[in-house]
Amino acid sequence: MYGAVTSTLSKMLTSPCIQRVRQHMSVINWKTANYGCLMLKVRLCHSFDQSMDLTNGNYPASTVHSKRKYRSNSSPNQMASSQVNHILKANEYSFRVTGYEGRSGGSVVGLESNILASNSPSEDRRSAATCLQSRGMLFGVFDGHAGSACAQAVSERLFYYIAVSLLPLQTLLDIEEAVENDRPVMPMLQWHKHLNDYVSMDAGKLYFNSLRTYWQEHIDLHEDTNDEDIPTALTNAFKRLDNDISLEAQVHFGDPLSLCTPLRVALSGCTACVAHVDGDDLHVANLGDSRGVLGVQEADGSWSALTITNDHNAQNPDEMQRVLSEHPSLERKTVVKHDRLLGHLLPFRAFGDIKFKWSSELLNRMSEARPDILSGNEFAKMVPSNYYTPPYLIAEPEVTHHKLRPQDKFLILATDGLWELMHRQTVVQVIGEHLSSLNWQKPLTAVSFTLGQMQRLLQERKSRALSALEDENSVTHLIRHALGSDGFGSVDPRRLAKMLSLPQDLARMYRDDITIIVIHFNNPVM
Repeated sequence: MYGAVTSTLSKMLTSPCIQRVRQHMSVINWKTANYGCLMLKVRLCHSFDQSMDLTNGNYPASTVHSKRKYRSNSSPNQMASSQVNHILKANEYSFRVTGYEGRSGGSVVGLESNILASNSPSEDRRSAATCLQSRGMLFGVFDGHAGSACAQAVSERLFYYIAVSLLPLQTLLDIEEAVENDRPVMPMLQWHKHLNDYVSMDAGKLYFNSLRTYWQEHIDLHEDTNDEDIPTALTNAFKRLDNDISLEAQVHFGDPLSLCTPLRVALSGCTACVAHVDGDDLHVANLGDSRGVLGVQEADGSWSALTITNDHNAQNPDEMQRVLSEHPSLERKTVVKHDRLLGHLLPFRAFGDIKFKWSSELLNRMSEARPDILSGNEFAKMVPSNYYTPPYLIAEPEVTHHKLRPQDKFLILATDGLWELMHRQTVVQVIGEHLSSLNWQKPLTAVSFTLGQMQRLLQERKSRALSALEDENSVTHLIRHALGSDGFGSVDPRRLAKMLSLPQDLARMYRDDITIIVIHFNNPVM
């Protein structure tokens, strides 16, 4: 053994500095006295794919080991793993459904969500709530553009409009009577929010008055809702909220210093993907290019993705045809340019964005009346080019109904920031395998095993659980893979750290805001 060591060392110990050391001690004694230093240098040789300096001897790594070279997992300037985890977990949220929520949601046993910003501040929002005076649970992700004002308003208001649309007529009468007589009103929703989820306080009275007008109209029309009308209720809620956003911008200017004045809300925009779950009935209302995808576990334990929604953009031929058919043939070359609506907007359906909905006369009057608001907006020119037959943009969602099956384990709602980085099948695979790994960490039940069976079982449990050690929240685990994937199913810590440490002005060039909600159903994962 000493002969092998001496042979290896003799190739390394050629520098003048090392030669002087060798004059005073034998090779073996030198090795013993400086074992820690030597082994550190040898490890460095194995860690870096580059030449190294051993007391200014400039020995290449191949001198120590000519066949294997490794890259370091860290660098002096790399973000520490604790910093990475802090960023990834700052906005993660988990909720376990129990008690009343369990009766209301039926199939839902819990939810997990997270937001990772690219813009500063993030233009994405998320919402989750239990319907208290009707049935079901609501979940939604909202992708803002031209600022966060519209996404903020919609994330706070849309679920109330949906709740009103679903409430029986008698309940609406009771609510109106209580409001009229200044009596307490039973809440419509129980919200499930992270502490970091911002709540706007600027326009609460305005928002309440608009919502009250909506339920008063339901009462006047003697409209009642049954289970078969859920798609209609969702559609009406979307369209009515967007209409109220437009009307409020024309009548209530608000404080010009506020970030959420009615006009700011209407000038910005947002897409929305909302799920309503009641028992085994799943309805998803989608507006824009966020997506809803089901995670399905097959009989053999493998995972597959079932897309519930359609994107509303130029990549969808049916949506492209819809937009073109709503305008004269003379506009065929200008309605969609470079895959964008009028050459500006990527989604073909959205809340807000009044510059694609109002008449040019109304837009010009608003521009003249409120130059203070428009100067800070990214759409400085109020009327787009080739603006002849508005509206070009609609807020009518596409509603899909799905009957939940035993193999449907979870639903993913996510803004396009996720889907730009990962294919839907990969997303489902990552979450499904993570859930399986978490299940394998649970204590064993009272079952008889032989010693050999127990050893094999423990080894399998260990290998399955390794990937789940860092993240209990499956959404955080998914974002970790989305940013740090090495392309082979694992996370490259260096890539992840680099993606999270990009300067603000560069981060948006590599990725969008990412917002994800995963709804877990009461069908156990195998």
